[in-house]
Amino acid sequence: MGKELAQQLPAVREIYDQAAEILDYDLASICFDGPEEQLNSTEHSQPALFVTSLAALESLKQSDPELVAGCGATAGLSLGEYTSLVFAGVMTFADGLKVVRQRGLAMQAAADAEPSGMVSILGLPQEDVERLCTSCQQDGEIIQPANFLCPGNLVVSGHIEACKRIAQMAAEAGAIRAIPLTVAGAFHTPLMEEAVGKLAEALASVDLQQPRLPVISNVDAQQHDDPEEIRDLLIQQVVSPVQWEASMRQLLTDGFDQYYEIGPGRTMRGLLRRIDKKIKCENVTC
Repeated sequence: MGKELAQQLPAVREIYDQAAEILDYDLASICFDGPEEQLNSTEHSQPALFVTSLAALESLKQSDPELVAGCGATAGLSLGEYTSLVFAGVMTFADGLKVVRQRGLAMQAAADAEPSGMVSILGLPQEDVERLCTSCQQDGEIIQPANFLCPGNLVVSGHIEACKRIAQMAAEAGAIRAIPLTVAGAFHTPLMEEAVGKLAEALASVDLQQPRLPVISNVDAQQHDDPEEIRDLLIQQVVSPVQWEASMRQLLTDGFDQYYEIGPGRTMRGLLRRIDKKIKCENVTC
């Protein structure tokens, strides 16, 4: 990912070069050529997604600078919130990448300490998914909603055996699909508590500024202007469910009717269409 943009735009290549200096390894090579197993590791996937999303944003700046300058608000799902915060001027690219690297390492360590995972459940109402989480827990296991994405699309996280059970139970309950995700662990649950301290240290080492435009928080689907509040919410985010549907509904309530999905894939566009089919969303991919 990002290879074509880097070949076409010197400014994008420069972003990857800066990342290599900060990380002390060749992130571009992993993004462009793999191997896939290395790219999918949390240690590398988080910096890769962060940098590549900003590379895609740079391509939009080059092609339509007035559109980017006129952006009225931003939001990012989980790791994507850091991309939004850099775009909004809350943190620099360099500081953002340093924090993201430590976040990835800390979350990988937490995942290694406790076998866990995530399951995407499609086609069941939220209350049914929450009921399944309660009924499938055994012996103190954790299994709970981690991403509230859009109507009929939730992701649950928890201990690995609980993930296996809920996938089967969801299918029996009438889910369209229950798909185990290729992730290292149970992100956005208390199983990530071990990552909190290291992430807090990383965030304490960087200066945060007041955002120049609204950034909707994953934790409460609200905008926050106080840098210290933003810092605290980023720490909470790793152990709290992502309120993505509520975030999009907040932006819709605020009157936004044109959206751009920045970065690899087209997932956010699909989620937004499930929330409001009339809303326009364009992809700026890489």
